[in-house]
Amino acid sequence: MVLRARPGCGEDEQAVVRRLSRARKAPRDAVMRARMIELSWSGLRVPAVAAELDCSQKTVRCWIHRFNRSGLQGLDDLGGQGGKRGIVEEERSRIISLVKTVPPGRLRWEPVGELWAFDESGPPEWTLDALAAAARAEGIEVGRSQVRRILLAEGVRWCRTRSWTRSKDPDFVPTGSSASILTRPTASP
Repeated sequence: MVLRARPGCGEDEQAVVRRLSRARKAPRDAVMRARMIELSWSGLRVPAVAAELDCSQKTVRCWIHRFNRSGLQGLDDLGGQGGKRGIVEEERSRIISLVKTVPPGRLRWEPVGELWAFDESGPPEWTLDALAAAARAEGIEVGRSQVRRILLAEGVRWCRTRSWTRSKDPDFVPTGSSASILTRPTASP
């Protein structure tokens, strides 16, 4: 079956399509779609229109079908294309404020002199994974990479600088002060 653009409904529609197909300051996609319709009106078939405009036949068929169905509105871009912003500004602020809170697994001194943590299984420091999990617990659907982008954009630091005197080894005991350990041996004369 040969696909052709339907004739323009009145002089106005034909004039708009012809003017748009020759426009120099209109969006490129709109000009190309109008050219597809105009070339179809001139008698070219879909393969010839695709070759003339250096696009696929599928693209030409799609836009001719849309024009036949919806007229000039069919040549417009459909709104709502692309990804939506996942979280709103209030949720971004809540994620940023999480960084300023004490992580649930960090040890603190009780008034009686004992160490305790709000949640011993929780993270002792904020990491991207820990922040993403805490945000999800508050009902904000966010991933680790998105948390990273939010914090980088705001210039917020999400973790403490790691000290070489800390270790995950339970038997590790730091010895001496860092100043005495870091001193270089002096050369003997």
